[in-house]
Amino acid sequence: RQMLLTMLNPFAAGATRVDGKTAVKMVRDENAVVVDVRDPSELTQGKVKGAINLPLGALATRADPQNPQCDPALKNGQPIILYCASGSRSGMAGKILMKLGHQKVFDMGSLSAWNQAGGKIGF
Repeated sequence: RQMLLTMLNPFAAGATRVDGKTAVKMVRDENAVVVDVRDPSELTQGKVKGAINLPLGALATRADPQNPQCDPALKNGQPIILYCASGSRSGMAGKILMKLGHQKVFDMGSLSAWNQAGGKIGF
């Protein structure tokens, strides 16, 4: 319930917006972790090569470093880049990650931003 309020709060701290070119550079130069917050059914459209799929509904558990179910890639303090289909869910996800204590959270918006910047797409 608290995470729902965080997602909907227009004043909650959110992720820093980045464009596709910046995201590609961050993955290459800073070993940033890319997180796809779309539902698994949407992955048939492709995803950022190497991205972790953590649907928005699972973030409160799978991105919480204090939770044993937290994805190991989100426990090392590396920059985290979020995206979804249009940018709405990644914006909400950014607020959740900030609330969970992640420091370097970036919102790329959509998968197409990555694709347009020449980033590799996988399945």
